[in-house]
Amino acid sequence: MPVVQIFGVKNSQDTRAAERFFKERRAQIQLVDLNVKPMAPAEIRRFIDRFSLPSLLDAAGTAYQQAGLAYLNLSDADLLARIEREPRLLRLPLVRSGAALSLGRDETAWKTLL
Repeated sequence: MPVVQIFGVKNSQDTRAAERFFKERRAQIQLVDLNVKPMAPAEIRRFIDRFSLPSLLDAAGTAYQQAGLAYLNLSDADLLARIEREPRLLRLPLVRSGAALSLGRDETAWKTLL
């Protein structure tokens, strides 16, 4: 069984749900806490290529609203810099297993990763 990487933050309910989901199914997981270690540029590029940068952002989230991103016109480079500083701007968790990716709390997609 391949290793499932979960990119999220420890105190996120959705990240904990993903961790629990894969542990219950005895999958080998690697949790990457984005508050401790930001995603590598190549890793974030995988998700952007698959989902696009705007879909990675959690526009309904508190961090997005507090940052005022709905009213700002930022370049992709500026958005990526903000994401690196504040991972809660993303729709967490980001999950990867091999070449398969999922975004946010999506148990249907998680089942296909297994």
